[in-house]
Amino acid sequence: MSATAHKGVPLPDDIRARKGGVPIVSLTAYTTPMAQLMDAHCDFVLVGDSVGMVLHGLESTLGVTLEMMILHGRAVKRGLSRAMMVVDMPFGSYEESREQAFRNAARIMAETGAGAVKLEGGVQMAPTIAFLTGRGIPVMAHVGLTPQSINTLGGYKVQGRGAAGEALLADARAVAEAGAFAVVLEKLPAALADRVTEAVDIPTIGIGASAGCDGQILVVDDMLGLFTAFKPKFVKRYASLGDQAEGAIATYAAEVRARAFPAPEHVFADTEPMK
Repeated sequence: MSATAHKGVPLPDDIRARKGGVPIVSLTAYTTPMAQLMDAHCDFVLVGDSVGMVLHGLESTLGVTLEMMILHGRAVKRGLSRAMMVVDMPFGSYEESREQAFRNAARIMAETGAGAVKLEGGVQMAPTIAFLTGRGIPVMAHVGLTPQSINTLGGYKVQGRGAAGEALLADARAVAEAGAFAVVLEKLPAALADRVTEAVDIPTIGIGASAGCDGQILVVDDMLGLFTAFKPKFVKRYASLGDQAEGAIATYAAEVRARAFPAPEHVFADTEPMK
């Protein structure tokens, strides 16, 4: 069971209080059954905009809509009773203005029951984070490799190497000062992730960062071997469920073609069996 499991679902302040303590555990989820499987083991569950690539076959997260995030957020919420749920704000739903961000974040919170929203960006988005948190919307920040900015970052590259590390450090400090209760660090050099973790007073959640972060998150379909289009270096495969599923489907297809399925135990007789 999660180290933070208690009488109620953790709040953002509970996650913030874990700074420097027992590492925070998180995974993504997009469906009720998957949320149910991870509920007892995760401190928070992220409904990530990675759903666009993982479940909808999109080439990036840019095509994910607010309606998609709300739909999947509702589904995940039905599977959780212990873990806090955080929902990603999709591309185009918060960058235009602070007011736009508030309207859409408020809609996510109201329609999904999320405990917080997550948005990408550092120094530039700090005023928006302050605007949201000042109006009752808890925000988890996300710096480093920010997939919604993939076209301006030049691909899925490691961020913050060399002199660029100072800008990443400034990003993390800015979102912390703006009121974010935690910050995701994606695809940073381990030494930089450790520097950021030491420099900010909120938990850092690593994904391709460092074991020294205050917590870790992975896309669940990556770590279970369900999504196999590509495998980032930072992903550890804890299972190969995709291969197992394909093998089961192949066996099913062969049995149907051989008329071995359904077998007698899978069909119904004309009369009720004797009790």
